[in-house]
Amino acid sequence: MQLAREDVILEAVNHLLASKGFELMTVDEVAAEAGIAKASLYRHFASKEELAAAAMVRMLDQALALADSLPEQAGPVEKLQALARWAMQTQLAGQMPALPHANSALVGALSRHQVYLERVFRLSDRMGEWIVQAQEQGLLAADLPPQLILYNLFARACDPVLHFLKVSGAHSDEEIIALLLRTTFTGLAR
Repeated sequence: MQLAREDVILEAVNHLLASKGFELMTVDEVAAEAGIAKASLYRHFASKEELAAAAMVRMLDQALALADSLPEQAGPVEKLQALARWAMQTQLAGQMPALPHANSALVGALSRHQVYLERVFRLSDRMGEWIVQAQEQGLLAADLPPQLILYNLFARACDPVLHFLKVSGAHSDEEIIALLLRTTFTGLAR
């Protein structure tokens, strides 16, 4: 029962972080969206920062589960594309927490959250291995620093272009994802 309630709370946090961001999200809004009393919410999570960190850890756990489920025979670019596709689908569904900005109060809280850091480093290491493999195989530009490619892929998880294309109504979600994957992995050149 407690885990089910925490899932509902984290769904609400994900939605609010995706739509409003950390600074504008309030604990009152989380409680209201989750359908619980604010006092009950505090029995599960001690602070707004803890709520946001738990939501970020949940997303990272989902990304790691996807990475673990990818076929071993899949190529490194296919694996990176699968993670990017999942992140874009999650964002279009309104469930991807926005990445914290450098000046966000959330950055400080996350930099002290050991579980969050462990998950970020694990996902970054896994993706970094795939990036280096793809560069060695000539599938990604070898002259670009792997860290730049990694950060570029993380940025796709909160790319505002997805939202702008969705509200335009000119493309389906799958078309939007295909377009963003194309520009991410093959660029804008002919």
